Amino acid sequence: MKIVKVVAAVIRHENKIFATQRGYGEFKDGWEFPGGKVEPGETEQEALMREIREELDTVIAVGEQITRVEYDYPTFHLSMNCFWAEVVSGDLVLKEHEAARWLSKEELYSVEWLPADLELIGMIEKDL
Repeated sequence: MKIVKVVAAVIRHENKIFATQRGYGEFKDGWEFPGGKVEPGETEQEALMREIREELDTVIAVGEQITRVEYDYPTFHLSMNCFWAEVVSGDLVLKEHEAARWLSKEELYSVEWLPADLELIGMIEKDL
């Protein structure tokens, strides 16, 4: 089975987290944490900063690792390293996503998370 390695940012501000809705591809309309694939020669933190700059026109500071989610989708295995992050500059402009929301702890389950991202919710809600 193909292994896809990605990084994801859990962007936190005033006890809310930033969630994005996919605007394309196999998982269109599913909610996820923004991020993407690590390019050759990049650290995971560099990849995350680049992806957020490309997808959301925003500069972030990458914080500590939360966890690595390992999840088997029907056609590939996802290995997703997840980090806390915060906005340094920019307005989180949606360039590739359909929608976005700041979610409080009480709103975490109000969107249809993609399965791998849903595994992360239980780990982060205690920190909000």
